[in-house]
Amino acid sequence: MEHLGIRDRKRKAGERGGRARTDRPMVARRTLIVTLAAVALACPADAERGADGELRMLYWQAPSILNPYLSGGTKDIHAASLVLEPLARYDEDANMVPTLAAEIPTLDNGGFAPDLRSITWKLRDDVVWSDGAPFTAGDVAFTAAYCMDPSGGCAAASRFQDVASVEAVDDHTVRITFTVPVPFPYAPFVGSITPVIRKRQFEHCTGAKAPECTAENFAPIGTGPFAVADFRPNDVVRYVANDRYRDPDLPAFASVLLKGGGDAVSAARAVLVTGEFDYGWNLQVEPEILADMVQAGKGEVVTAYGTLVERLVVQKTNPDPALGDKRSTYQDGANPHPFLSDQVVPRALSMAIDRAILVDAGYGRAGRVTCNVLPAPPVYASTANEWCRTQDIEGANRLLDEAGWVRGRDGVRAKDGVRLSILYQTSTNSVRQGTQALIKQMWREIGVQTELRNISGSVFFGSDPASPDTYQKFHADIQMYTNNFDGTDPQAYLAGWICAEIPGLENQWIGSNISRYCNPEYDALAQEFAKTAGSERRAAIAKRMNDLLIDDGVVIPLVHRGEIAARSLDLGGVRHNAWDATLWNIHEWHRVK
Repeated sequence: MEHLGIRDRKRKAGERGGRARTDRPMVARRTLIVTLAAVALACPADAERGADGELRMLYWQAPSILNPYLSGGTKDIHAASLVLEPLARYDEDANMVPTLAAEIPTLDNGGFAPDLRSITWKLRDDVVWSDGAPFTAGDVAFTAAYCMDPSGGCAAASRFQDVASVEAVDDHTVRITFTVPVPFPYAPFVGSITPVIRKRQFEHCTGAKAPECTAENFAPIGTGPFAVADFRPNDVVRYVANDRYRDPDLPAFASVLLKGGGDAVSAARAVLVTGEFDYGWNLQVEPEILADMVQAGKGEVVTAYGTLVERLVVQKTNPDPALGDKRSTYQDGANPHPFLSDQVVPRALSMAIDRAILVDAGYGRAGRVTCNVLPAPPVYASTANEWCRTQDIEGANRLLDEAGWVRGRDGVRAKDGVRLSILYQTSTNSVRQGTQALIKQMWREIGVQTELRNISGSVFFGSDPASPDTYQKFHADIQMYTNNFDGTDPQAYLAGWICAEIPGLENQWIGSNISRYCNPEYDALAQEFAKTAGSERRAAIAKRMNDLLIDDGVVIPLVHRGEIAARSLDLGGVRHNAWDATLWNIHEWHRVK
């Protein structure tokens, strides 16, 4: 991880710090303002909490929902993380740190059972919800049941793989029991993807009713340092300091404005040049543009490397609009893509790409060529796909020739009346549009016709099942975006490509297997991974799963990205984090005096 000169402020009594790292059906195409008088919490007279006024943040991909269980979008997970907290988080060095838990359960302290079939979490006894109600183990157990309900379409369902039960032993003790021995028991409730939601607020919002609870999904009551005061989906979130937060000195800011929309370049300019905002997220901006902006002296760029990969996701089902509701749906394998189901085609597409050019043009020091969807931690990085590092136009053409894909008079290849004509979509962003243009040119050299489409990030990464333009719907042949996972263990992440994770009508398009890939061998490896102990054995399985995704043409990795943000020079406490939500320690952020 790289920090470029972050300064820190001292409190009178020492170092400031913590103690001890998408619209639903009922809101489709409308804007709802949620104003909660009950949580419009006034800052107390305490001289520390709220003393630094308003924190202003820009997320050019605007949040569309504040319930992370109903959206896989990073923007929504981050926006919710100011309010909702997990039992533990990952810090900037990928260490687990307790949040709502009193400690991390391990084999040594007796919290993790020797037979690897259960883990017991002891909860802090000084936590209350922002409305003053006590936080209990019952809320944790309820959250697990909420996500594990098969009719609910939970975006984090893979985190609860092999969980048999989650029970409240007493008000401050939770036991998670697994169906099999689980070597890594920290997928549920560790990291911002699986925070705890309040039972009393959501108990009538379970199963199929989950997306219908507008007020709850737009304004969850939490235990975090801030509470939702006002939310306008796809536009802005306003938060106020939670006056019942467990640390009486924190947060330093009285309120937070999280503004969405625009683009990455304007977000960077607003922090680095004009100083209108304090923090700008996900600055996928050409490196030379960022370097020029930094010269204004208002802010700096921070970069952290984790598991973030810019990738092409390959459609394995038929997205033809003529299919109506059946387009882009798996249908038990009865709806294959007309040409991307031929593994030769994705392999040729990958071979034709010069990834070094993509890095140089769009990322600079914040990007590295990668041939893996799992590039880190190093122990999990496969070496079987290094062929992708060198562009091979000649080899790609030869591969397509041998497979019977013949060039027509217009130069576009076809076979059995099916043309290699691709609709390639991504979110609106200057770097991504530049990448699209370069790849289109490279694919032209191997006889592939490409139509480019870009969609507003707020819509593309939104969670409205009524929208045809979300990345979950995937009404295209190829789409490009970035994804990663919390922490250092990829079990839950890799489980996102099992057959059960395919989005569709039956699960309201919630699921992480965006390619609609279904391979019994891969599913079996996911099950084996879940019960395998030992870092070397787990690494071998993870590499094999990564290689299957590459060999089967499910994902075409492009760039191992550093997570880039900008902060104003008078914003202290930012510990940029690639292993969890980047706002993971926002309770420590403060104004540098």
